[in-house]
Amino acid sequence: MKTAAHSILIVEDHPLYREGLRGFIDAQASLSCCGEADSAQAAIELVRRRKPDLVLLDLRLRREDGMELIKNLRTEHPSLRILVVSQGDETVYAEQVLRAGAVGYIMKEEATEELLNAINQVLRGELYVSRRLSALVLKRFFGRTARRDLAEGLTDRELQVFQFLGSGMTMQEISQHLHLSIKTVETHRENIKHKLKLQDAAAVVQAARAWLQSVGR
Repeated sequence: MKTAAHSILIVEDHPLYREGLRGFIDAQASLSCCGEADSAQAAIELVRRRKPDLVLLDLRLRREDGMELIKNLRTEHPSLRILVVSQGDETVYAEQVLRAGAVGYIMKEEATEELLNAINQVLRGELYVSRRLSALVLKRFFGRTARRDLAEGLTDRELQVFQFLGSGMTMQEISQHLHLSIKTVETHRENIKHKLKLQDAAAVVQAARAWLQSVGR
């Protein structure tokens, strides 16, 4: 039985992907999966018991908020390394998860070699973002525009709603996707309108579309 240098906890609610991820991790000589969780509460309990070196976390956990889970885990375990492995657009979510306390973001569509690179990088104490996102960050740093800065004052949930509006989703579709009531989504849209000083709901959608284009979506 191999002795792993680093223990990894998988937090993922899709059984097939979770099984594949565990097999991939255990196939590496220096890594070992110390547990699996499919909900926020199970993740919190397993982190307390197993004390992993790294948590691989999917943002979409049933009806739970993965962003809040990151914040809760880091509050209780300040030195815990969390690498998000998710399907959400990295140009929107990567910055949010880093602000929440994760040390990296990689999309599920990336090759396993890149996932291993990301894991090793964060285990060395470094941050991980893709080459594409690194280039985008540099572009933002050296050439910020008003549109690119537009959404910086929004909360994580408001930014999600803003993104979905810009991508053409209806209020009903956003409600179903985020597991929120229509009224709650409308409240988020209203808050966005006031924060960005926009005239009406149509102006919010127009601004969201322009913002997505400006960040390279």
